[in-house]
Amino acid sequence: MRGKRILLGITGGIAAYKIAFLIRLLKKNGADVKCILTPASVDFISPLVVSTLSGNPVGIEFWNKKDGSWNNHVEYGLWADLFIIAPLTTNTLSKMANGACDNLLLATYFSMKSKTIVAPAMDLDMYAHPATKRNLEIIEKDGGEIIPVESGELASGLEGEGRMAEPETIFDTIEKIVGKANNEYLNKKIVITAGPTYEAIDPVRFIGNHSTGKMGFQIAEEFLRRGANVTLITGPTNVELEHENLKLINIKSAEDMLNEVQSVWKTSDIGVFAAAVADYRPKNQAKEKIKKNSEDMTIELVRNPDILKWAGSQKRENQFLVGFALETQDLRSNATKKLDAKNLNMIVMNSLRDKGAGFGVDTNKISILDNRNNFVDFELKSKADVAKDILNYLKTYIG
Repeated sequence: MRGKRILLGITGGIAAYKIAFLIRLLKKNGADVKCILTPASVDFISPLVVSTLSGNPVGIEFWNKKDGSWNNHVEYGLWADLFIIAPLTTNTLSKMANGACDNLLLATYFSMKSKTIVAPAMDLDMYAHPATKRNLEIIEKDGGEIIPVESGELASGLEGEGRMAEPETIFDTIEKIVGKANNEYLNKKIVITAGPTYEAIDPVRFIGNHSTGKMGFQIAEEFLRRGANVTLITGPTNVELEHENLKLINIKSAEDMLNEVQSVWKTSDIGVFAAAVADYRPKNQAKEKIKKNSEDMTIELVRNPDILKWAGSQKRENQFLVGFALETQDLRSNATKKLDAKNLNMIVMNSLRDKGAGFGVDTNKISILDNRNNFVDFELKSKADVAKDILNYLKTYIG
């Protein structure tokens, strides 16, 4: 469950008190948990408890009446690997089955990009009613999965079917579904480059660029979430990532990065070269700090090794190589030349002219071109969602 993104919807049933235990189980096993509560559910479980246990703010209304901020149901739907609604009351079930959308939880359900599972909880006669059975069948036909109710003592004092499955049972179901859905790169060996390179002028100065490494790290995290073994070779960044299947290698210069790539590329299945490698480096690196002795200073530069081109020249038939192209003009033309010259399977393009794309931001707007002459344009998205798009495209390409 480590790194899996679980969105938990809580509706207004007495079984909501058990959800605190489910959140603890998910967090204990490494999942990232966000929660949406219906307005009725706050009578059964405290939003403060849910927020404290999940470590994330709780969504209840579409917008915060205090500061005017919007709870974006679309972003919730894009973020989650899985949406679990527990407890699922008769009221919410009916709205889901019939397309009603009058709260944040329901809007998120209708916006979900990943799978939804539900854990019904209701009284004996309500659960046995033909309308309930019809609605559950609709949820299944729409692609949802139902965790069967359990039999036992109910809140009404009656005994029979209708109890929500226990948190441990719900957790086991989540673990099986998320594991199955996100193991498409299981045991694949991935090498990723990220961040800038720093080319030393002297012990205190360097030539570099504005890359933060965020895009490469998001791609690494997405591969890890889908079962891969990742070697991440990164220049200097402030981004952190830990995972049992991650080997993180920190470098500074382009030559350092090339040496590390050369040591792992032969045994890798996929290479994603997202680093912003400096094209040039000083021909001579001063051993001591250069003093400011004149108005002008000339530094002779030499070409750095082309890491991506080297990997393309060594690529075997069963290896897949992805490059990046950041341009300010003639984006597709320049990317096409790079795709051919460096023997890439696909290239991810973006332009500094697009608002919200490029260095130092949490969003990106990309296009993908592959060597089968397929071209896809994507909307502006968070870099986490861009990483998903890249991996989904690559999976389709590989087959």
